Amino acid sequence: MSLDANILPTDPEALRQLLVAERAQHAAEIARIESERDRLRAIIVALQRHRFGRRSEQFNSDQLALALEDLEQGVAAAEAQEEHVAARGRGHSVRRRRINRGALPPDLPRIERVVDIADKACPCCGGTLHRIGEDVAERLDVIPLQFRVLVTRRPKYACRSCPGTVVQAPAPPRLIEGGLPTEALIAHVIVAKYADHSPLYRQAQIYARQGIDLDRSTLADWVGRGAWWLRPLHARLLAELRASPKLFADETTAPVLDPGRGRTKTGQLWAYARDDRPWGGPAPPVVAYLYAPDRKAERPAAHLEGFRGTLQVDGYAGYRALAESGQVRLAFCWAHVRRRFYEIAVAGVAPIATEALARIAELYAIEAEIRGRSTDERCTIRGERARPIIDDLRAWLETKLAVVSQKSTIAEAIRYALSRWEGLCRFLEDGRVEIDSNVVERAIRPLALNRKNALFAGSDGGGEHWAVLASLVETCKLNSVDPEAYLADVFTRLVAAHPVSRLDELLPWNWATAQQAQRAE
Repeated sequence: MSLDANILPTDPEALRQLLVAERAQHAAEIARIESERDRLRAIIVALQRHRFGRRSEQFNSDQLALALEDLEQGVAAAEAQEEHVAARGRGHSVRRRRINRGALPPDLPRIERVVDIADKACPCCGGTLHRIGEDVAERLDVIPLQFRVLVTRRPKYACRSCPGTVVQAPAPPRLIEGGLPTEALIAHVIVAKYADHSPLYRQAQIYARQGIDLDRSTLADWVGRGAWWLRPLHARLLAELRASPKLFADETTAPVLDPGRGRTKTGQLWAYARDDRPWGGPAPPVVAYLYAPDRKAERPAAHLEGFRGTLQVDGYAGYRALAESGQVRLAFCWAHVRRRFYEIAVAGVAPIATEALARIAELYAIEAEIRGRSTDERCTIRGERARPIIDDLRAWLETKLAVVSQKSTIAEAIRYALSRWEGLCRFLEDGRVEIDSNVVERAIRPLALNRKNALFAGSDGGGEHWAVLASLVETCKLNSVDPEAYLADVFTRLVAAHPVSRLDELLPWNWATAQQAQRAE
């Protein structure tokens, strides 16, 4: 602010007051600038901490080829459905797919199995059938660190007295008719990609070292067909979650190739989890993922249609639409509150943020003590020890908010907590509710690792396959089930026409129980 010397007052006292006002205005402006500078610096520090990996969308040939995997999986899934419907309509196996996948190395060990007819009497005259030839099929199988070839021989028999009579045992069912892989190998490829985060091109390189020449498109075909067969089980996982009284929810980005624009678009993988182990609940832990091309609020509403209970989430406003109906109560996450104060504290000297972290740490210390106890015990201890801490924390935050700059990052962190206070206190009222949503946060991490290695999904259909396969793999891990053994056995049962009415038997926790019972016999 500049003053014209011709209009300045001549009275010394008036001049003094004008100078004091000018200095006060200047000090306020300096404080505003410093506050804005500190806020921007904090944002820069936070971005630097969260930044990892390459940000450029310039890919090498291997990375660009990743886009084809999910497209090929989509084609394979559609073909699997078409062949499945055709086989059911004709009552016999569909024609062998005319795709040359290459020859299997002759030095691989062969495990032969003869599928023969039970009765070698001619169905026409009763005479003895004689062998006239056989069909031989070779499929690539895998055991840990060793490939092998399973050879299935099906002898053909004919009657010397009855021209044209040929008898042969039917071919065993396969996940991929006419394909090289066994169900165990398909399970191995899926687990390597979605549990071990090894992209298909890297797996192809591993196979090539043992003389198995399989290109990426072949592996993508196997994964796509496997995903198609597992869709009913994915639907059962979601139904199981919707019937639960308490769930966790979170979402993460899923970059998807957008060929029309020559770059990637941002899809979303939504994660819904149940884990009652901290309070000794009887239900097994489950996580299910769903892909969506956007982050609109109607997505979780559609995913959780029919759900009634408590949903523990982060601060994303899209979940609030679920609570408007009154059938879903939202419980918010203290880890997200703590994280905002932590970002400020690590950026420099921040006494308010440091004090907030110390107070929140007291809450977590109480939670560590009561983990595994009953819901009633948890509620009682929380009411006696945690509620006073939370009440004091709220009053302290409100006091600090009144004295800090409203545009500062510490004010933003305080407002984030106070605006969600009711949901943050939900865990005090219900022993089933956790202090944070770290259960689903941990379930998101494997998706991030897979995203980092694979960079993007090739299509929206590829994102859906990602959700189906990751759901079953991660649910297996939550229940201490070997996902590779599980998927291999489930694929074998599904292609052998496992009854739809008994699909729940193939859910990971039920499958594990049945396996234990078999071993005990």
